Amino acid sequence: MKASEADILIVPGYTNSGPDHWQTRWEGKLASARRVEQAEWVKPVREDWVERMNEEIAAATKPVVIVAHSLGVATAVHAISKENQHKIAGAFFVAPPDVENPNIRPKHLMTFGPYPRDPLPFPSMIVASRNDHFGSYEHARDIANAWGSILVDAGESGHLNAESGHGPWPEGTMVFAQFLSRLKPPLPSS
Repeated sequence: MKASEADILIVPGYTNSGPDHWQTRWEGKLASARRVEQAEWVKPVREDWVERMNEEIAAATKPVVIVAHSLGVATAVHAISKENQHKIAGAFFVAPPDVENPNIRPKHLMTFGPYPRDPLPFPSMIVASRNDHFGSYEHARDIANAWGSILVDAGESGHLNAESGHGPWPEGTMVFAQFLSRLKPPLPSS
């Protein structure tokens, strides 16, 4: 699949992705990408975020490819339903937080847990760091196994955001391009 053949939904996490974040850069470079905007970025409410995600999936006119970072991963996974999964061609998840960890800060991020444990009905990839303070690599491995996702080890890369030096993130661009090239449009629903 080519980027132009998909509706690429950029799903930022807590506090949104700023101008230097790789998600913002990708959104600017990919003509078929759009951000899932939230009304409240600083005090996220799971139901509101999931509802916005569902609205964007419903509005898609082409197969959906999800590009989620951090709390956006939890949002996207909770939004997947029997009603919309036929529209999703694949999901590229980066730095999934451990939303069940009682030490996560801010505490209200825990309201996005627990993650569903069922295998995802479409191809997915998780890119995780070995020193992400929002979620351990072991946690990422566990959910990758549950979801049937390919797990990519990003080494010691922090939270894979602008603050950890991943503004341009050329390695991520290459991994995403390879992932996208393997996707096929989902079958029409009957």
